[in-house]
Amino acid sequence: MNRLRMTKHYAAASVLLPTAAVLIWRSELWLLTVFIAWIVIAALLWVWCERKEHAWRMARSLHALQTASIRTLNHHRHDWMNDLQVLYGYIRMNKADKTVQYVEQIRDRMMTESKIAKLGIPSLVTFMQSFRTMTHSLQFEVGIEGELNLADLPIDGELAAETIVELINAYRFSVKSGMGEVAKLTVDLVLEEKALSVSFRYEGSLNDMGEWKQKCKRALEGSPLKPIHSDLLPENMNLQAQLVN
Repeated sequence: MNRLRMTKHYAAASVLLPTAAVLIWRSELWLLTVFIAWIVIAALLWVWCERKEHAWRMARSLHALQTASIRTLNHHRHDWMNDLQVLYGYIRMNKADKTVQYVEQIRDRMMTESKIAKLGIPSLVTFMQSFRTMTHSLQFEVGIEGELNLADLPIDGELAAETIVELINAYRFSVKSGMGEVAKLTVDLVLEEKALSVSFRYEGSLNDMGEWKQKCKRALEGSPLKPIHSDLLPENMNLQAQLVN
């Protein structure tokens, strides 16, 4: 990557030599021909390097996406194996009530996963589904009331999703770990008649309250999601986006 950038810079800088020659010996027509050819070659080299850089960035992005997908699948597989072991234990001990209760918990969790998958913004869906692979210092839960697709709402769904991701990251990078119980963040999304409500409930401590507030304010700048209260509180932050028909 650095070699490609250096090649681009050398190609651009090399144009100075024929340019200076043409300015000094203006009457020499052959220099003008050399200058034009030099410019064309330098431009072609620049374009070639740009394409190589773009291909390299795309390959890196694809690799990162594949790696994240593998981690997420492995994490879900681990959860499924744990669920099967718990159910198998209850069945062997003939604890029918415990078995039914645990199956209900699994069903609720699967329903939540299904609602997340239907949010309509791939970046938000991927982020929420793979969150548990990113950190062990913050327990993350999502609550979605009814069927919600941000892409179908009369707001900028992509920007709203980006805001939600940035706010979750504000918590994630501000968690004060090593304080006993794992911190917990619950995000609830509720579609009302004229507004989309998003609430953040946090249980735990933060490393720097001031830094957390600054991150949240930056995330909310220009966002369709607006805080209901002027003061941002980590334990109870409520946002709304007005739906314009």
